Amino acid sequence: MIELALVVCLAADPTKCKDVGLVYDNEALTPMQCLMRAQPEVAKWSEQHPKWNVKRWSCRPAGTVAKI
Repeated sequence: MIELALVVCLAADPTKCKDVGLVYDNEALTPMQCLMRAQPEVAKWSEQHPKWNVKRWSCRPAGTVAKI
């Protein structure tokens, strides 16, 4: 299983950052498919969490990033 891993930082304090893992539910994706679907997922997460800025993202095996 693949997850979308985000590094996000507080908009009010960019020195405070954390990792967030978004797992694609019930989907067996390849890393390339994850990358192709990532941008809309990052945009959706950003809209739902306006106090945070996404600094970078990548696709990795699920479970390697703490869930928040």
